[in-house]
Amino acid sequence: MPLGARDARQYSYRGKYMNIPTSTEENASWRMRKPSYLRTSAEDERTYQKRVIAAKRMGQIFSLLPPVVLALLLLAIWSIGTTSGQISSLILPAPADVLDGLRSGLTSGLYFSNTWVTVQESVLGFLIAVLVALPIGYGIAKSRLLANAIQPYLAAGQAIPAIVIAPLLVLWLGYGLLPNMLVCMLVVIFPMVINTVLGIQTIDRLLIDAARVEGASGWSLLSNIEFPLALPSILAAIRTGFTLSITGALVAEFVGGGDAGLGSLVLQALHQYNTAFMFATLVVLAVLAALYYGATWLLVKLASVVY
Repeated sequence: MPLGARDARQYSYRGKYMNIPTSTEENASWRMRKPSYLRTSAEDERTYQKRVIAAKRMGQIFSLLPPVVLALLLLAIWSIGTTSGQISSLILPAPADVLDGLRSGLTSGLYFSNTWVTVQESVLGFLIAVLVALPIGYGIAKSRLLANAIQPYLAAGQAIPAIVIAPLLVLWLGYGLLPNMLVCMLVVIFPMVINTVLGIQTIDRLLIDAARVEGASGWSLLSNIEFPLALPSILAAIRTGFTLSITGALVAEFVGGGDAGLGSLVLQALHQYNTAFMFATLVVLAVLAALYYGATWLLVKLASVVY
């Protein structure tokens, strides 16, 4: 290779942003342009990212297909079995009858008013359970004396069904919102206490000791170390308890025998042998439980952002 050509190449490489001799303009333009293989690689990367996003979306869509297909299949079997006369409408109503009962209950406002009563009982009972269960669970986890004193009564209370305790509460407190709230609290408090105890007890002792060496104690230790580390277990308890609170409200309404709440609508449909209306009320309860579970899911997302 001639010396002049080599010098021109060297000069064009070191000074590619400067004016260079005309004899090396073609070489300089090659240096300044992005190589074709790099352009192809970047385009391939963008294409790959688009394909990954599309694949994720298709995966989400396909994940919804199995439950939808199963629901449609069960609905078709249900409809064929009831319309063909093979199953009595007293035992299993036709889907169209259930839909009519649901429509009439919604248009008349019957479901909205009774759902509001059940929501009040379940939410207030759940909040009382949170205020009671979290301190008790923390105390049991931190104090052996408190654990030995309280745990036998917790186990005994869990062994006795709430449907047995509910009549006593009605006898002592009368009918109304208060006894129903307490029954709901009794249903959800035990799993919340147990999950809180497990969340506190499974914290690594080395982390606690290190925090104490740094001067953390009391409220600072609880708020900055123990509570964030035990938060997954506490959130699991809250998700379980909040959804289970609907069961507590229904048990209270069954035993209390009031005329308000979704549980009272189920009893009315049972006494009137109105199976279609009973199934429609069950649909409303299922939607309410799904809303409760969705609310706890949002709470978990919020906690992940905060902590």
